[in-house]
Amino acid sequence: MAKKSKQAEENIKETAPAAEETQEAVDNNDAIQKELQTVIEKKNEEIAALDDRYKRLVAEFDNFKKRTVKEKESIYTSSVCDVVTEILPILDNLERALAAFENKESGEYKGVEMIQKQTFDIFTKIGVEEIKAVGETFDPEKHNAVMHVDDDSVADSTVVEEFQKGYSFKDKVIRYSMVKVAN
Repeated sequence: MAKKSKQAEENIKETAPAAEETQEAVDNNDAIQKELQTVIEKKNEEIAALDDRYKRLVAEFDNFKKRTVKEKESIYTSSVCDVVTEILPILDNLERALAAFENKESGEYKGVEMIQKQTFDIFTKIGVEEIKAVGETFDPEKHNAVMHVDDDSVADSTVVEEFQKGYSFKDKVIRYSMVKVAN
């Protein structure tokens, strides 16, 4: 038995350093795991920050695109209104010229009438519309009342005469209709 106890003692001596090494390895492994966990948490925070930054940039870019589209539409609308405003006096003069003709069958009358029709066709094509006035209820958003008349044959606030035609483009008034309104 002495032989067995001597061998057991030797086994214990041999395994004692191995056990110490194993304990050191376990402690070292725990430290490495804690260190790795800290690194993972840091990286997750960085990922979350970068993801947040990415989402903000995407939203900012989307807002930029929408704002740019609105600005382009606004510039287009303003440009159309500016150009049409400059053309309207010519159209008014064409109407006066047509009214001045005595012979409605003459070639000159037909020529001026064709020019007027062509201008109206172009306006229609680009979206410019004439504002309805006579017989309509007075609307200060579309009409400019320059005269009032007492007329019991029509309802109050009804446009009875139009002195100058008004025009609009989309929801924007280019020129208000100058009208006479019944009280």
